[in-house]
Amino acid sequence: MADFEMTAAVFGLGDVAEGATAGTAAGAPDAAPDAVKTLIIVHVDDWETWHSTADHLARNWITAQKFSGNPGTALAIPTADGEIERAVGVVGKHGVWDGAGLAKSLPLATWAIDRASGSALSDEACEMLALGWALSQYRFERYKNTPPTGEAPNCLQIPAGSNRERLLGLVQGVWLCRNLINIPANHMTPKGLEDAARNLATQFSAGMTVISGPELETACPALHTVGRAAEVGPRMIDMSWGRTGPKITLVGKGITFDTGGLDLKPSKAMEMMKKDMGGAATVLGLAAAIMAAQLPVQLRVLVAAAENAVSERAMRPLDVINTRAGIKVEVGNTDAEGRLVLADALTMALEGALEGAREKTREEEADFVIDFATLTGAARVALGTELPALFCNQDDTADQIIDASNAAGDPLWRLPLFDDYDRHLDNGHVTLSSTGGSGYGGAITAALFLRRFAGQTSNWAHIDVMAWNLGSRPGRPKGGEAMGLRAIFRYIETLANR
Repeated sequence: MADFEMTAAVFGLGDVAEGATAGTAAGAPDAAPDAVKTLIIVHVDDWETWHSTADHLARNWITAQKFSGNPGTALAIPTADGEIERAVGVVGKHGVWDGAGLAKSLPLATWAIDRASGSALSDEACEMLALGWALSQYRFERYKNTPPTGEAPNCLQIPAGSNRERLLGLVQGVWLCRNLINIPANHMTPKGLEDAARNLATQFSAGMTVISGPELETACPALHTVGRAAEVGPRMIDMSWGRTGPKITLVGKGITFDTGGLDLKPSKAMEMMKKDMGGAATVLGLAAAIMAAQLPVQLRVLVAAAENAVSERAMRPLDVINTRAGIKVEVGNTDAEGRLVLADALTMALEGALEGAREKTREEEADFVIDFATLTGAARVALGTELPALFCNQDDTADQIIDASNAAGDPLWRLPLFDDYDRHLDNGHVTLSSTGGSGYGGAITAALFLRRFAGQTSNWAHIDVMAWNLGSRPGRPKGGEAMGLRAIFRYIETLANR
């Protein structure tokens, strides 16, 4: 897991050397050219004004290259003798992804943002631009037979006024999330997910316990039932960090591969199911960002890790299984296993942290509990693959999360916890059916099922996420993706700073 230990240089970000002028950028990749080149940033609304007042050489070059000044594009401007010392980049409302576009448009160098010659961008806007720049440097090449080229990433000096810890923490969190999802399921087993969590806990001196084996069967019976058919057994990963501030609990669905169980998926639907641990990857990435940024919170991370496999030990449709909460559940469909493992994790989240190996001594509800899960195809039908569905108990919390999502450029859309659909979960032979009898509103009924374990009054949110880019765009390569991570980081940051 050594490749999860990331540095600013790997991200294509460099610190400005103290007292440096036009020499080198501290932290820049060795292969990058020494001379720091100027990147003039212009907002699209100011492009015409800037263009009309630019020097003669720049205006002629822009005209000759037919550069239109669209957001997310950049143009290197040569000197009279053909050297590249500066470039102009245009940004709009999508600051993060415009930054990614600039990184892809410019030649390999070490660049420094110049705001004085362009638009008056805020410190936050420049930080978001740098974030997008770094996200555009991501590659997943762990399993390629060809050796790395050794080519350095395009490097941007971290803009003055940026919160360095937050910026690098968010990049590390997103990269970690993508790496975990992209690793194939024969490597990213439940044990592999545990190893990744242990590596993260070691990096940030976080506490961590794991429940597995016979103890899991008693402590988390639903998680045990889902994962017992697999070669590598299930486990509950429990990480804690921080001693002051609001109590924040992150819960992740960690199904490292989903065959569908005895309700077997068609081969095409099974093809990408290594991403079914995308919720776990997201909360581990979010935890990395929170810890790297040193947010003053009491953080707990629960990952329900299992593989939904087929064997003689697999659960069957209409089996009645136990849960940690003591609620018996009728299995409506073995391919709806994610909500079962989350049921036990949410119950743990609302009970309060275990102290070492001792039994809990008091009920201690978190100030905010959120779970991430690749839970339903119904959410993808409703909102598509790029817009995660948000469900939330508290309207105020939902509004603040959506505001954070918009500010971060990390979109979420709220769907309702529609109480009338709750009746669909009560049509089995026991208290609770995992799927209910209706084929409609599947994302809502899944969220309502989770609410049975999270409670109706807790400050709980649930994000149903794709966790995968079907195609590539600047900063967003095809493959695993950290959807909603930056939005929730921003919300948690507001809680921590109140």
